[in-house]
Amino acid sequence: QVQLVESGGGLVQAGGSLRLSCTASGRTFSTYAMAWFRQPPGKEREFVAAITWNGERTYYADSVKGRFTISRDSAKSAAYLQMNSLKPEDMAVYVCALRTRGSTLSLTVPITYGYWGPGTQVTVSS
Repeated sequence: QVQLVESGGGLVQAGGSLRLSCTASGRTFSTYAMAWFRQPPGKEREFVAAITWNGERTYYADSVKGRFTISRDSAKSAAYLQMNSLKPEDMAVYVCALRTRGSTLSLTVPITYGYWGPGTQVTVSS
C-alpha cells in the first residue's frame, strides 16, 4: 500500500505563486509516475500535470502549460507542483496521485492511478 499526503495549498492573489508538495510513504519502490489532478468547485476532476518517476517525461494540461511545473525527488518519494501566474480559474482542490505500472493509457487518465491523496485547497482571489 501507498499513502499520499499533499501540502502547500492556501490563499493567493491572482498572479501569485504556490508550490504544492506530495509525499508518498509505504511501498513507493513500485512507483511508475505521479500526477496532480484538480477539482474546481462544482466541476469534474481534471488532469493538471504528470511526471514519470525516472523524470524523463512530463505532461501538462493545456490550461497550465507555461505556468505550472511538475517535478519529483525520488530519494524523498515526493512530487511537487510549482504554480506561477495563478488565475482565479485555477482555484480547486489539488489532489496528488501515484501510478505503479505502465499502461497503454496516457498518464493523463485518472483510472490508471491506484493511489490518491486527500487533496489540498488552492484559493485564488481576483
